[in-house]
Amino acid sequence: MQHPSAQSHANSRRHKPNASSATRLTSGRWLTREPAPRGDARPTPEQQLRKGHLLRAAATLAPSLKAPADAQDTLPDDAFTESRDEQAWRVWHGWRPLPSHLSKDQIWDSICLEARQDAAAVPALASHLYSAILTHSCVEHALACTLANKVASHVLQSTQLLGLMERAYAAEPDLVEAALADMQAVYDRDPACDKFSQVLLNFKGFQAVQCQRLAHWLWGRGRKTLALALQSHTSEVFHVDIHPAASLGRGIMLDHATGVVIGETAVVGDNVSMLHRVTLGGSGSGRGVRHPRIGHGVLLGAGAVVLGPVKVGSGAKVGAGSVVLTDLPDHVVAVGVPARVVRRDIHLAEPRMRPVDSGLDWAVDFTI
Repeated sequence: MQHPSAQSHANSRRHKPNASSATRLTSGRWLTREPAPRGDARPTPEQQLRKGHLLRAAATLAPSLKAPADAQDTLPDDAFTESRDEQAWRVWHGWRPLPSHLSKDQIWDSICLEARQDAAAVPALASHLYSAILTHSCVEHALACTLANKVASHVLQSTQLLGLMERAYAAEPDLVEAALADMQAVYDRDPACDKFSQVLLNFKGFQAVQCQRLAHWLWGRGRKTLALALQSHTSEVFHVDIHPAASLGRGIMLDHATGVVIGETAVVGDNVSMLHRVTLGGSGSGRGVRHPRIGHGVLLGAGAVVLGPVKVGSGAKVGAGSVVLTDLPDHVVAVGVPARVVRRDIHLAEPRMRPVDSGLDWAVDFTI
């Protein structure tokens, strides 16, 4: 049974699409099904922009996102049948796009729609929004421009960084796919996030991870001096220090992000969420593996410290301020200094929970 505080927290969170409130389009995407409006009242496009109505709003204002003509608007609840593949997959199995996720083009159209509305609502930001988003043709160009302007210095100028990032995204499409997965993860899991454009422009945890991905790409191609220079200035700008050699999975969310440190030989799985001041630190001065291995779907609370070449099992949850010095099994809650397991098999708490990117309610409830 869920703790009352966690239950009240979950109830206060904004609505997340699930299987019983979804509608399949012929394109293979899912939309949130809205309650029938009372009387003749219909929500405006601006009202539809609220989370869960974003794609419909974009289809109203951007013709390129219109649903197929034969797509039904609603389906009865019993029309949904979960496939065996969907039944078998869970967040601790690693990253994969889910039916509720938007495609790359849909995310970009949504970002542009949000930027136009924000520019109209806040004229003081119109010039910034046009230069950062609306003058670009795709999400990777806008991302490269944003990051280049954020981390530019007298050593690495913004024009140099912009060219470097655009070449990297063109040469390695996986960098773009990983960025989109991270963006979707933040949008899904962070209750303070209402727009994709917020993630792109304002969330420094997301921006720091994308800079590390670029530095990791450079590191893997032998350009270690440039990778370290980029990492050094990134840590100064965002107060997030992730070594270029560290391996990060997809669907990573650094919430608040300030003070996060991840060492050289650390490996972080998919769908991992970290709060501020998390440390994945090393032990000893040897040249081997000195840092932790974090499994898929792990949540690390604020100030959590994991030291040495230990493994944190998939789906585990580490409480705020805890210090992990030994391996943790899958699907446990660990708290304390040193951390000890206080709950096991937490993945069985909701056996019929539908697969969502952010995992079970306990995985996105940051109350420890």
